[in-house]
Amino acid sequence: MQENDADKTKEAIESMVKKIPAKVIVIVGAIILISVFFRPWVQVGAGQRGIVLNFGAVQKQVLDEGLHLRIPVMQEIVLMDVKVQKAETDAAAASADLQDVTSRVALNYHIVPDKANIVYQNIGVQFKERIIDPAILEVVKAVTAKYTAEELITKRPAVSEAMRRNLMDRLLANNIAVDAFSIVTFSFSKVFTEAIESKQTAEQLALKAKRDLDRIKIEAEQKITTARAEAESLRLQRANISPDLIELRKIEANMKAIEKWNGVLPQVTGGGAMPLIGLGDSPKKIKP
Repeated sequence: MQENDADKTKEAIESMVKKIPAKVIVIVGAIILISVFFRPWVQVGAGQRGIVLNFGAVQKQVLDEGLHLRIPVMQEIVLMDVKVQKAETDAAAASADLQDVTSRVALNYHIVPDKANIVYQNIGVQFKERIIDPAILEVVKAVTAKYTAEELITKRPAVSEAMRRNLMDRLLANNIAVDAFSIVTFSFSKVFTEAIESKQTAEQLALKAKRDLDRIKIEAEQKITTARAEAESLRLQRANISPDLIELRKIEANMKAIEKWNGVLPQVTGGGAMPLIGLGDSPKKIKP
């Protein structure tokens, strides 16, 4: 049963093919052949631009992202990346005080999208090796020579900004935009590095000594102030002393002694006299 159905389907297909004109089959075959071998379309991916070449000649038209038709044989489409790219370069230079400096810098850049055809025509796809790396080396040397080795460390943000501005001007002339620039490291000779470390150590010790001296001065001033306050207090106390105040202090002392007395008279032997508290300056004697 299944074999009969298959035979019937095959016969129906053959019958339909026989009814199709031969010209139509030839046209369809030609279209398929052209599509497979000549590819009359091109796809431009994200972050890319298409450079149109007519028999090798660069055209003014730049293809954006998406699917585009092209004329087979006559036209060729070259894809160029216009996304942000990163380049790290080591550069040797000399500072204003003739110190050897080795710098490692990082540059983020991209091709100006609507000028990608000009970059391809004038520079090609090897623009990093031909334009960017030499520009970085020259700018680093030129800017480094304007600063001393110590200033390269203390004024690092200003040095980095100067290099970025110079690179931006140089690369933009070649239709390459600078997105970011940074100095990764500065390396100096061993002798200079040791001298910098010694100077920093001396500055730290001097700062510590100054802080200790300031602390000692403050403590001395505090002691002087305290002593002056105590002396002023004693002076005021002596100025306020009078006979009445002395008598009052004696009475207060006698009252405290009476409060502490337990009511028992001391045992007197040998005919001695017992003093009475609070009966005048000179104690009186009571005969037994």
